[in-house]
Amino acid sequence: MSLRFSDEDFQAAWKELDEPQLEGGWELFTETMGVKIYRLFDKETGLYEYKVFGGLSSCTAELCADVYMDLAYRKHWDGYVKELSEEQFDGQTAIYWEVKYPFPLSNRDYLYVRERRVLDVDGRKIWVILARSSPGTPCPEKSGVLRVKDYKQTVAMETDGASGTKVFINYFDNPGGMIPTWLVNWASKSGVPGFLTDMQKACSNYPTYCQKK
Repeated sequence: MSLRFSDEDFQAAWKELDEPQLEGGWELFTETMGVKIYRLFDKETGLYEYKVFGGLSSCTAELCADVYMDLAYRKHWDGYVKELSEEQFDGQTAIYWEVKYPFPLSNRDYLYVRERRVLDVDGRKIWVILARSSPGTPCPEKSGVLRVKDYKQTVAMETDGASGTKVFINYFDNPGGMIPTWLVNWASKSGVPGFLTDMQKACSNYPTYCQKK
């Protein structure tokens, strides 16, 4: 697993919590609910890569990281998940994720690998989770579902100094097909802050969920 992501990848992720790297064309896209979202135009695909800086006010970074990593629990709180599980494909471990899209658009699915590390940075404890698509994983595509072959996500989290969590997210995916601009904008402007709100609620309910398992 460690061969898939380098130490440099993890170092670059946590440093964004201290000094956001926004040179080279990043622009402020929207600011809402205490969340700032920046975007960078990708000339090759005509799509945007995003960086998100925000926080979760009432849950610890360790709890947030545990909730983020728990695939079975995510199926309980994320309404866009149709399928989500870690699978073996010819001896390769990868995560299969099918996302519900609004009618009449086709659902999308992803095959990706991920790794979590807890870093000690001069006494600071920082959780970093890296994920990226794994197009070489031998998993046949489903009829009526579009496979996302270009996906990456970085998440870095640490305490905000009080009872909450400071969060950095960097993500890009190319969903393929013809997606209306309004949907792309909605997903970026509303979907990300909405996801953080849902995740905060999920963190609050996680101890109860774990007790019931």
